[in-house]
Amino acid sequence: MRRILPAAAAPFFAALAFVASGVVAQSPAQAPVRIGLSLPLTGPDAAFGQGLRAGAEQAVADLNRAAGPKGLKLALVVADDAGDGKQGLAVARKFIADRVPLVVGPFNATVAASVLPIYEDAGIAAVTPGIAWPALTTRGAWNVFRIGGSDAEQGQIAATYLLARFRGRRIGFVHDKSTFGRGLVDDVARILKGNGQAETAFESLNRGDRDLSSLVARLKRAQVEVVYFGGLAPEAGQLIRSLREAGLAIPLVGSDGLLDKDFATGAGPGAEGTVMTLLPEPRKLPESKGVAARPRTPEADMVAAQGYAAVEILRQAVEQAKSSEGRKVADLLHGGVPLKTAIGEIAFDANGQSKAPGYVLQVWRKTPDGRIDYAGNAVTP
Repeated sequence: MRRILPAAAAPFFAALAFVASGVVAQSPAQAPVRIGLSLPLTGPDAAFGQGLRAGAEQAVADLNRAAGPKGLKLALVVADDAGDGKQGLAVARKFIADRVPLVVGPFNATVAASVLPIYEDAGIAAVTPGIAWPALTTRGAWNVFRIGGSDAEQGQIAATYLLARFRGRRIGFVHDKSTFGRGLVDDVARILKGNGQAETAFESLNRGDRDLSSLVARLKRAQVEVVYFGGLAPEAGQLIRSLREAGLAIPLVGSDGLLDKDFATGAGPGAEGTVMTLLPEPRKLPESKGVAARPRTPEADMVAAQGYAAVEILRQAVEQAKSSEGRKVADLLHGGVPLKTAIGEIAFDANGQSKAPGYVLQVWRKTPDGRIDYAGNAVTP
């Protein structure tokens, strides 16, 4: 099938001549295998990008040291995509020109949508940490491997919970009009409808809205008994506070978009009982021998171990495939071989999706010191 690429892809075709023969198997005695690192090192997601970079750099140092003087060596080619599609394309151009066969990243779905078809045509395999965009591993690309779960999995888990706890009751849906929020709500509503559970209300709000009185009045008239919310923490907190002010003690179910230290503050006491789907508690970055630990932000700590694991995955795949060529590495990974990593054993299915469960359910509860927190409060559907 002919694939239509973005217009910005046109300048790349002259650089694709290396696909047939440029990326070849490398013996340990040859130059290090280069791994591109495409991450937001500036911009709003820079803290996450810096964390992934720290993890990847530490993995390269640890693995190169363990390999000894004659073992397989790795080298990172670091580039800042700023979480922006256009800048991501510039990074892709750099990797293609430099004949980089393997990539860790990108981190943002908008960048992935722009560059992954380009990588596919260039013969570059990519391991992507952090992207929950469902289409990442459902469009049939041979070259993409996702660490972690997708939003489709969040929707399934949330729908299972709602069917187990609220079947036959009046379920309302609210989203923030974003691709992320609307997509989650549509997915959960579709699953519920397929199981005979009709929606009672389907509403939306705008990011940044402070006055939700009209929305809450409509939910009250519909006699909604639980709300599934697709969106982020500030709006979820405002919605809960507005519901409580209107005398509605109904619970809210959401996604990892609620994972924000200020969520409980914004929602007030009404945050207690809120359920959300989120990734399991993040693994900490392994300690590196002989290297002093650098201070990192909470965001960086959340993802650093994923950056480490992505490098481990690619190194093991190169070693087992006896090649750094993107297609051969991808063929090895598609085979479902289990690989040991800093975040546990990982194996990929035929679509490049990690087989490990990506999300769990957590509920916000009051702690003994009076705070409201989700940590350690797992829920089963």
